[in-house]
Amino acid sequence: MGETEQRPTAGSRLGAQENAGISTLEHGQKPPMTPPGKLVSIKIQMLDDTQETFDIPQRAPGKVLHDAVCNHLNLVEGDYFGLEFPDHKKMMVWLDLLKPIMKQIRRPKHVVVKFVVKFFPPDHAQLQEELTRYLFALQVKQDLAQGRLTCNDTSTALLISHIVQSEIGDFDETIDREHLAKNKYIPQQEALEDKIMEFHRSHMGQTPAESDFQLLEIARRLEMYGIRLHPAKDREGTKINLAVANTGILVFQGHTKINAFNWAKVRKLSFKRKRFLIKLRPDVNSSFQDTLEFLMASRDFCKSFWKICVEHHAFFRLFEEPKPKPKPVLFSRGSSFRFSGRTQKQVLDYVKEGGHKKVQFERKHSKIHSIRSLTAQPSEQHTEVPKQSSSFAYGDDNDAAAVQSCRQGKELKASAEDTGQHKSPSLKKSPKESRKVDGAVVSTVEEEEEAAKDRVQQNRPQSQQPSTAGSLTGSPHLSELSINSQGGPSVANMSLSPNLSPDAKQSSPLISPLLNDPSCIRTDDEEEVKRKRFPTEKAYFIAKEVATTERTYLKDLEVITSWFQSAVSKEDCMPETLKNLIFSNFEPLHKFHTGFLKEIEQRLALWEGRSNAHGKGDYQRIGDVMLKNIQSMKQLTIHLRKHNEILVELENGIKNSRKLETFCRDFELQKVCYLPLNTFLLRPLHRLMHYKQIMERLCKHYPPSHVDFRDSRAALAEISEMVAQLHGNMIKMENFQKLHELKKDLVGIDNLVIPGREFIRLGSLSKLSGKGLQQRMFFLFNDILLYTSRGLTASNQFKVHGHLPLYSMTIEESEEEWGVPHCLTLRGQHQSIVVAASTRAEMDKWTEDIQMAIDLAEKSSGPAPELLASSPPDNKDPLSVSDCTSLPAGLISDQRPVSISYVCWYRMQSLSFYDILQSNENQLSGNLLRKFKNSNGWQKLWVVFTNFCMFFYKSHQDNHPLASLPLLGYSLTIPSESENIHKDYVFKLHFKSHVYYFRAESEYTFERWMEVIRSATSSASRTRALSHKEPHAY
Repeated sequence: MGETEQRPTAGSRLGAQENAGISTLEHGQKPPMTPPGKLVSIKIQMLDDTQETFDIPQRAPGKVLHDAVCNHLNLVEGDYFGLEFPDHKKMMVWLDLLKPIMKQIRRPKHVVVKFVVKFFPPDHAQLQEELTRYLFALQVKQDLAQGRLTCNDTSTALLISHIVQSEIGDFDETIDREHLAKNKYIPQQEALEDKIMEFHRSHMGQTPAESDFQLLEIARRLEMYGIRLHPAKDREGTKINLAVANTGILVFQGHTKINAFNWAKVRKLSFKRKRFLIKLRPDVNSSFQDTLEFLMASRDFCKSFWKICVEHHAFFRLFEEPKPKPKPVLFSRGSSFRFSGRTQKQVLDYVKEGGHKKVQFERKHSKIHSIRSLTAQPSEQHTEVPKQSSSFAYGDDNDAAAVQSCRQGKELKASAEDTGQHKSPSLKKSPKESRKVDGAVVSTVEEEEEAAKDRVQQNRPQSQQPSTAGSLTGSPHLSELSINSQGGPSVANMSLSPNLSPDAKQSSPLISPLLNDPSCIRTDDEEEVKRKRFPTEKAYFIAKEVATTERTYLKDLEVITSWFQSAVSKEDCMPETLKNLIFSNFEPLHKFHTGFLKEIEQRLALWEGRSNAHGKGDYQRIGDVMLKNIQSMKQLTIHLRKHNEILVELENGIKNSRKLETFCRDFELQKVCYLPLNTFLLRPLHRLMHYKQIMERLCKHYPPSHVDFRDSRAALAEISEMVAQLHGNMIKMENFQKLHELKKDLVGIDNLVIPGREFIRLGSLSKLSGKGLQQRMFFLFNDILLYTSRGLTASNQFKVHGHLPLYSMTIEESEEEWGVPHCLTLRGQHQSIVVAASTRAEMDKWTEDIQMAIDLAEKSSGPAPELLASSPPDNKDPLSVSDCTSLPAGLISDQRPVSISYVCWYRMQSLSFYDILQSNENQLSGNLLRKFKNSNGWQKLWVVFTNFCMFFYKSHQDNHPLASLPLLGYSLTIPSESENIHKDYVFKLHFKSHVYYFRAESEYTFERWMEVIRSATSSASRTRALSHKEPHAY
């Protein structure tokens, strides 16, 4: 018998091994069952313009053909590619992987199916295989030739020069001219030939793999990269083009982008006949939803574009393939179409875990063999992508604020192990196009609380687990993007990422580069080595807490002595007497604590053995240093007593000078002013309480016989005396500061700050009205209760709806009367209202504090003065809970300090004055390792906890935080066994589906972080709290 002649396949032509695996299958899965029956031959045109024929069963779904092509190419990352063909109306459509092929391609003998790139990731560094990048480079080459990828002459010439370098190698003028004469990469290429050769000359020594990488690096920044235009008209009949990208839907006029709708803003996509509909989420400053309508050429065109949008959203935003809808019993409305295949996250996870072998393959027009760069180890696979390619996430370029990246000052170097192999694409940057990404995008906190999984997925550390396109991040409960046709049911629930602009190429708005940079990742081995190097006794970590919190305190003082003073000196807005009052009292404090910190750090260096000094045992203590400095600090008491006067005079100055008011407001918008300005003025008094807490902890730890016990006890006595002298004054100042802070948060009130008024509690309650339960923000004082709603102002202020004097008020539970859980009826002299709390615990807190406030009001002289400037009736301006947008539950990179009132509104929480006093005592700073729920890497961050919020820095030397995490409403727990953390000293923060893990360096620091964070995440009732604290301070 003669041997059967085998037809060469794409895989054999490229020199690939046969049957290396099916690209779209997870580990352990088998290929789909091939339906028996007659085979049909289908011609596939590859990206290198060759054609291959595949024999597929007639009844096979599209997935069988797609997998066959990927298998023949030995293509691991085949999910980025798709098959397109002209339908019976000559319209190019994508092959549906779930439908039978013969129902889609009616005359396969006369149709050539094209294998092309379907999903363009935002960063080609996410493509792990060299073969994948080669195919992407061929797609760019094809798009240039077809005029689909448009750009200026310089960019065009640079792109072609990299293609030429990949195809013929290093520059030779004669060979270049011959090659360009035979190969036309673009129409009218002759005019650019000299520029092409000039660029080609600069690529000497660049391998084909590097050329592909640099080609994609340039192409991804072009506006038309990966864009396929779909003609349409807007409501006015203007001709436009629609397109879809990894970050959303784009609108073009010609080849110029005029608008973009990122996935975070899109609530629903649908089509009705020829009309394509985009329903947007309500804007932060409006309470209505907007629906955009575009008219396309036909229903088929419209449906085709709608399908592409569904697939792009699912591929780039979802964690896994959406599950099919259950079949309706009687009839169905709308399309049953859904995305089929692995999402980008699944592809990245699969490639990362696969451990694929390096395989040689041939390139067309190139004699150089390329070795697949992907290895079994993630740390190796990422040495081939340049670290500057960090733009996995996006934000609005117009709102971008530059922040320093962890990549700054770091360069990639080839290791000695690469000798003898081709240099990887990461080791050489384009001289024209390479740049360092060191910026992050700053966003407002106006988006929905519903995109945690996307943002975590997007910001996963690249070197541990490559990220998908799109986020910070971080919002807890998942949003639904209802995608249907003709008003049909939702196809899938899809998690969205907030505030992502389709055209931006920088980091996520809610996650700074600090939280997304693989170069910041510290391995477990490094941490273990470091942990073994330092002392382990508890006293050492107590001393270290003094140093870490002192660093933060010194930075807070510099906000006043350096930043604020510098800004004041440039503006003639503050009276000289006020300047002298502020800075003459803060500069001595700054000078003293600078020396104090230096002394503490020197002692720690001796303790850790980082000094050449002998007699180490004499330095393993901190009480003597504390005693010496606390005694010196007593001489500064005169400056501390002036802080009350500073606070009052500054507020009076703001009240009397519009210019000073504007100046202070603008200063608070600076990144360095991460808290309200008045809070920094109170920091010295807060610090005294920290010293007292630390010394109490140290004395409790030491036995009386310890060498450091006597000094520690003496230091505790000294600091306790100082705190006792200033504590009453501090409480008055805290109340004064809080009233002024609330004054800025409220609209429609005249005289909130009056002598004798004391703040008690604020929080979100539902008020029962004729239209049902309406969310309202309540502010309780010792003489009056205000209720407000979130106003539609740019500064997110609360609009006062009404007030109830507490004099002669009564309070009673009324759940049975109204049928509303956790319901209270407040009866005043002229008005009664019914309110409901979110939980029984919240109701108890409000009941307790309102009753206490009523008792205080009864002891006062009489009813409170009139408060409101103009208080419209409550039913004139209804604002239901469902009308509200949400505060991101994840990391926030916002220029303005987030108001506590604002957080309470969105998290449905409440906060008492006692909670605020307690938070002033529970402040902490230090290094923590952090990881997301779905990431593998631990990242080292400098974390400051204060004001019910965690602020994240790259290091303690940074002047301002890069992100923050308000903790009200979060739960603090220990990871369970099922979460597979397997590390010591790890605690977990979660709010709905949003999860963070943090890892401390020792048992002591772990307990301290748990203690201070618990104070923010769960406020105790006043009765329990006051049972072990001082009496009521009002």
